[in-house]
Amino acid sequence: MEFVVLPDCPAGAASATRLRATRRIDHASGRPWILGDWPQGEATVVEAGPRRLVLLGHTRLDETATAAGLGRMSSLHDVDAVASRLPGVFHLMASMDGRTRVQGSVAGVRQIFTAVVGGVTVAASGVEPLLRLTGAGIDEAVLAARLLAPGGAPWPLAQRPVRHGIDPLDTGHWLHLDANGRSQHTRWWKLPEASRSLDEGAAAVRSALSEAIATRVSSGATISADLSGGLDSTSLCFLADAAGADLVTYHVAPLDSANEDTAWAHKAAALLPAARHHTLAADRAENLFDVGYSTDHANAAPEGPSTWASGLAHIRDLAKRATAEGASLHLTGFGGDELFGRMPACAWSLARARPVDGLRLVNRYRLANRWSWGATVRALADRSTFAENLTAVATRIGAPLPPLDEPDFGWVSAPRMPAWATPDAVTAVRQLLTTTAAEAPEPLDADRTRHQALASLAFEGATIRHVNTALTGTGIHWDAPFLDDRVLEAALATQVDQRLAGGRFKPLLTTALRGVVPADILDRRDKGEFSAETFRGIERNRARLLELCEDSHLARLGLIDPAAFRSAVLNPGPMSHHLQPITTTVACESWLRSHTQDTGEPR
Repeated sequence: MEFVVLPDCPAGAASATRLRATRRIDHASGRPWILGDWPQGEATVVEAGPRRLVLLGHTRLDETATAAGLGRMSSLHDVDAVASRLPGVFHLMASMDGRTRVQGSVAGVRQIFTAVVGGVTVAASGVEPLLRLTGAGIDEAVLAARLLAPGGAPWPLAQRPVRHGIDPLDTGHWLHLDANGRSQHTRWWKLPEASRSLDEGAAAVRSALSEAIATRVSSGATISADLSGGLDSTSLCFLADAAGADLVTYHVAPLDSANEDTAWAHKAAALLPAARHHTLAADRAENLFDVGYSTDHANAAPEGPSTWASGLAHIRDLAKRATAEGASLHLTGFGGDELFGRMPACAWSLARARPVDGLRLVNRYRLANRWSWGATVRALADRSTFAENLTAVATRIGAPLPPLDEPDFGWVSAPRMPAWATPDAVTAVRQLLTTTAAEAPEPLDADRTRHQALASLAFEGATIRHVNTALTGTGIHWDAPFLDDRVLEAALATQVDQRLAGGRFKPLLTTALRGVVPADILDRRDKGEFSAETFRGIERNRARLLELCEDSHLARLGLIDPAAFRSAVLNPGPMSHHLQPITTTVACESWLRSHTQDTGEPR
């Protein structure tokens, strides 16, 4: 699905002739408003006189009540009442009295990007149509920031496309386009206060998840889904089955014999007898770390490189298998760890939310991670603001990674540039981070743990978005119900100590789905680890990876030392964290080779 939103003015309408569109929705003025291509049945259009409200995506709407409400609204701000209660994941657009409101979802599965075209702001669901309108070139500093590891660039820098002049809509904001095509970001969404008990939060999560699945599943429709054996994806499979889906599941057997995912996946499959289950062999080439982007799929990732591209071969293979089974929607458990597991700053938040009980849990974390008391107390005592933490991160990006037994409870889990990044690349990224911090951005939430969860959810949302861009034309769409607005609200509005009840694995999710997911499945207390696939992939694909060191495009831009990168590919090191800077560099190098400097027309 791809579309462009034009302001209700002559300069906005002038861009319509330059757009590729099979579908069109107009403003009441008759000027073009939304142009693009979306599946039949995904658009809901509500009218109240000259006013228009459009939803594109998976949701449920009482059109009669919404039309009546739309007619009574005094301004675009009143659309909050609609946006804040609908389930599912969708884009929302409203046209009212010459003004336009545009927004996506909080986690960015449905995102909005903007660019100035012909003197007015134009919005789009993705970067590609804006590239065609602007011919925007690569922003080399933002590209260099994609080399950061682990975790990539921190929010909000992580949201920026690697193209000059194309900007994302801020998280939790809607875009206002006035009658002259001028734009403004307006914040409308914040997380509710974390006030719910475990039982209250579990009831809210169960309701939100059930509704999220119901918006996607019509009885008898074929749905494919990951069945990794982990709690998150397994829970979605049971919810989809309960909703009446014709369910097809896929499990990829792990290489590491200590990983128990396959045993748990087979146990879950036996409890889902109506579904069709498939297990893919551990050592097949598609499962292993690969170079990612290729010239066979040129310009398949217009926003920029992503580390998930090392699994692009697996995703495309899975898409073929699922569509052959009749599926057009594939469910994945992205977002479950952020909502129901621990974030790095959990200890910091726990110590403040519940000083006595929280400190007991902090001590468990300290013992499990072998942190010293001194380092733990110093980390807990940190009172830096988000902007101050971002500045501190900027100063350290060229340093080696800290010891694994040193706690970090900051707003940002400090990433580093690879050892093979050039001094110029390090300087450019440091300047980007410093400039961002100087603008004194507000965190996504006043609590560090909830900020980290939302920032990570935005990363997961971008991943789903990028996967669907790469799968355009395959007939299937990747989806992650945990990333729906109502689901993440329900989970993160639960008190932090309740979400992390001592001695239990993901207690909020297991409590929420008791009775839907069998107790035997909910009793799992661990999760799998998959660095073996990356080590094996580097070994199997070493010749192809070394080819990336020859005439490196990143080296041409002055961002890496190709000889140092070649040395790392030949000897990646024994620990999984040694692989992360390799994956970011491979993603950036392969992306550059398969994406042109300018893909559109001159502005």
